[in-house]
Amino acid sequence: MSQPLPASPPTVEIDLDRLERIRDVLSMISLGEFDPAQHLIPVTEEDAFSSFEETINLFARQLHASVRENELSIQKLEGTRRELEEKLSTIEQQRLAIRDLSTPIIELWEDVLTLPIVGVMDTQRSLDMTERLLHRIVQGKARCAIIDITGVEVVDTATANHFIKMVNAARLLGTYCVVTGISPLIAQTLVQIGVDLRDVKTLGSLRDGLKECFLYLRNHTAHRALDSSRR
Repeated sequence: MSQPLPASPPTVEIDLDRLERIRDVLSMISLGEFDPAQHLIPVTEEDAFSSFEETINLFARQLHASVRENELSIQKLEGTRRELEEKLSTIEQQRLAIRDLSTPIIELWEDVLTLPIVGVMDTQRSLDMTERLLHRIVQGKARCAIIDITGVEVVDTATANHFIKMVNAARLLGTYCVVTGISPLIAQTLVQIGVDLRDVKTLGSLRDGLKECFLYLRNHTAHRALDSSRR
């Protein structure tokens, strides 16, 4: 005997306007323009299709809430990012200010700059000092520079090499450079560790360094005047 065919599901007639309202809601969602206060599907009829409309509304409300929550999270993250950038900018400005204060370059006299060094020298600080000194030499066309290390308590081989490189860099720009403030203890230390400073003009005090620069400028000016007269 043949088995009876399964019963067909009931057919529901749907008004075209109801389908278009669902289409409009889905379009609004896809465009990111959905607003629950304006675009929910009005469920006016109680039939088999109304539960589907309620499901669409529930989905739309939950999706809208999730989107708004994500937007708020993004706004908070953006605010945090801006705040962090401002703090980093402030820290960088403070770092530069501290660097400038810790490495002042002073114009003692016309054509004479001095770089008083206080504290411990390391490679990065040496590079920063050398860069700033060379910039000021070029900017002011200084013919003499005094590197004063009165405030340096400990000198080792690396520190001494930093000073030598600084002097040599200034010389390459045509600037006469001397090192002052070498205490008896530092002098003894340099001798013990075998640092050769014979190519560097060293003096005991900043005052002696200034006198040396005056002598250099006077002799240099006299030589230029003599050369001009011979021409």
